[in-house]
Amino acid sequence: MQVLAVEFDLRLPGCQSLKEKRAVLRPIVDGLRNRFSVSVAETDHQDLWQRAAVGVAVVSETPGHAQAMMDEAERFVWSFPEIEVLSTTPRWLEED
Repeated sequence: MQVLAVEFDLRLPGCQSLKEKRAVLRPIVDGLRNRFSVSVAETDHQDLWQRAAVGVAVVSETPGHAQAMMDEAERFVWSFPEIEVLSTTPRWLEED
């Protein structure tokens, strides 16, 4: 079993309230869940208007398949013009 988790550190420059932030994040989080069947959660900066950290995890039989799925998910996140991706932090958990 291969588990790949990636945390996306995001900047949301147009948001002026937590309500606006949630409106920007909702299509990203829901889209990741629905299109790629991955686990997704907002993991940090919940109280800041213009920052967010979103964690995405995928479980697969092979590392190559996990990486391919995460590459597609990462392209999806980068496709939103209203956010800036500041960094991505991948983490692997390998179980035999």
